[in-house]
Amino acid sequence: MQSKKTLDDYELTPYLKKMIFFASGGPFLDGYVLVIIGVALAQLGPEMNLNAHWSALVGAAALAGIFIGTALFGYVTDLVGRQLMFTVDIFAIAVISLGTMFIDTPTQLVVMRFLIGIVIGADYPIATSLVTEFTPRKYRALSIGFIAAVWYVGATAADIVGYYLCDVAGGWRWMLGSAVIPCVILLVGRWGTPESPRWLARKGRIDEARAIVQKIFGADVALELEEATETRYSKIFEKGYFKRMVFVGTIWACQVVPMFGLYTFGPEIISAFGFGSGKQAILGDIVISMFFLIGCIPAMFWLNSIGRRPLIIGSFTIMSVALAVLGFFPKANIWIVVAAFGIYAFFSGGPGILQWLYPNELFPTEIRASAVGAAMAFSRIGTVLSTYALPIFMEAYGIGPTMLAGSAISVLGLIVSITMAPETKGLTLAESSVVDCKK
Repeated sequence: MQSKKTLDDYELTPYLKKMIFFASGGPFLDGYVLVIIGVALAQLGPEMNLNAHWSALVGAAALAGIFIGTALFGYVTDLVGRQLMFTVDIFAIAVISLGTMFIDTPTQLVVMRFLIGIVIGADYPIATSLVTEFTPRKYRALSIGFIAAVWYVGATAADIVGYYLCDVAGGWRWMLGSAVIPCVILLVGRWGTPESPRWLARKGRIDEARAIVQKIFGADVALELEEATETRYSKIFEKGYFKRMVFVGTIWACQVVPMFGLYTFGPEIISAFGFGSGKQAILGDIVISMFFLIGCIPAMFWLNSIGRRPLIIGSFTIMSVALAVLGFFPKANIWIVVAAFGIYAFFSGGPGILQWLYPNELFPTEIRASAVGAAMAFSRIGTVLSTYALPIFMEAYGIGPTMLAGSAISVLGLIVSITMAPETKGLTLAESSVVDCKK
């Protein structure tokens, strides 16, 4: 008698494709909201007389909110489930985006950016854990890769919206409020999403889990029967899992610290390299965004062909060299500068996907969302500090040393990857999440 298929053995159904598509809305909004402020500051800064200190606070506020949102709501998601949080946080993003249109002072702007960071941060552990737990193993890298790639779609969309609104009087208000449009689309698309059957099974709710997989796959799927376990946040700090947390949090920080700096203050950085200002700088930002997006596409497939470990090591090596070139030769020919930015952005695709894929694979169901949230929160400590420091550092020391600092951060990511990165290619979630799995 042939054994039943498990969730890992199925193909992607149309329903799963729809779920993955709308789950990518959180990263889209993250990219959109974090980048649109960089474009809006070109208009908003002079209007509110923002100096380097206030610009730094505005840039860091959303990242500080993401730190709290991921750390708190990852744990909440493991406690109450993925389904409820999947729609509530999108509604909150829409409300805060609309409210930001009516701010009048720098303090109000910082507060609203902090609040929107909290709700955007909440979506990451919710959406990625839900997708990971539904997706068959051979499509896991592809689905999480798609979600990671959509971050850059959101970032590019923000640059395009900013390009057309930057010369409109009061255009910054429309820029900051425009996130409500994708929020409405996501609310419609996410409505009715079922609970994760893996989460239900882990909570001992086997009948509910079987009903959901029967409805989605149209067949009786063999669930991975695990002992019902209480969610304990402290488990991510236990021996074995804590080491994984340090690894994921560090490579995540080393990936996003230079990237967020480029995006949050993209037009200023582009101008510092002599690309002009205003619309010219925004166009330069759009070109770099496209390289970030394009780099995710081959990385989705390399993760299964080359493997997780070789890809992250090779990517950090090339990224470090590219930023070093920008640091040592800030006045180089424009094509050299464009090429270096493009190479850095293209090869960030691998680490950009793995920062989401690794924590979802390396931690078990009862703490998966908590681990994603904690790792992201860990990485955001660095991004908050660096985003606040970047405009001040660049004003004091110039663009060359700023790029060299980014290169040093990428080198740290390379060292940590060489010493700690595991290979999880081809493993089921049950296999990859046990502490004694292949390192």
